[in-house]
Amino acid sequence: MATSHVIKVERRENDGRGASRRLRNTGKVPAIVYGGELAPVSIQIEHNDVWLASQHEWFYSAILDLSLNGDVQKVLLRDLQRHPVKQQLLHLDFQRVDENKAIRIRVPLHFLNQEKSPAGKKAGVLISHALNDIEISCLPKHLPEYVEVDLSDLDVGDIVHLSEIKLPEGVEIPELRLGKEHDAAVVTAQELKEEVEAAPVEAVAAGATAAAAPAAAPAAAAKKDEKK
Repeated sequence: MATSHVIKVERRENDGRGASRRLRNTGKVPAIVYGGELAPVSIQIEHNDVWLASQHEWFYSAILDLSLNGDVQKVLLRDLQRHPVKQQLLHLDFQRVDENKAIRIRVPLHFLNQEKSPAGKKAGVLISHALNDIEISCLPKHLPEYVEVDLSDLDVGDIVHLSEIKLPEGVEIPELRLGKEHDAAVVTAQELKEEVEAAPVEAVAAGATAAAAPAAAPAAAAKKDEKK
């Protein structure tokens, strides 16, 4: 089970753009909690606290414990608005988690042992990560903060697909239920082929032109003598 993280919040009484602007000026961030059987609740969070949390990968994929005066609700971050220029969070949306219902969320991929793989040890090989995160479905108790992809056996020409990822217990990839055509490539290892330079070809063409020029000169001179 993934580790949850505590975020302290306060109830927010006033809504609206003006109230949110004033709130941000005091160093806090407006947010909302919704979902489940409870009504949506407007909250506020200390900007520095949530800004530091937002620098971590787990903030976007882990179950968070929102603590309101000791009353804890388990939630997932569903939306985050940033200032286009400043290092400032403008608003956050959290969704309550039902322990008995499956959730769908994107989690990051962690690639392991790439440098130790046969492809990683060979020169002139390009290893590409086509995906850096995937959408998974599971009960909250099975939610991983990330999924590992072991590349120990990756060789030149190999393609790792979604269906080849070893998932934690109770976790599945919903996209794979749609058919084989949705079994997307995650990692590819391709040998880089040296490009044939155009310069030698151009040089051959130039040489042929130069060789033809001396042969054409006597013919032109002969014609000139005939006219005389």
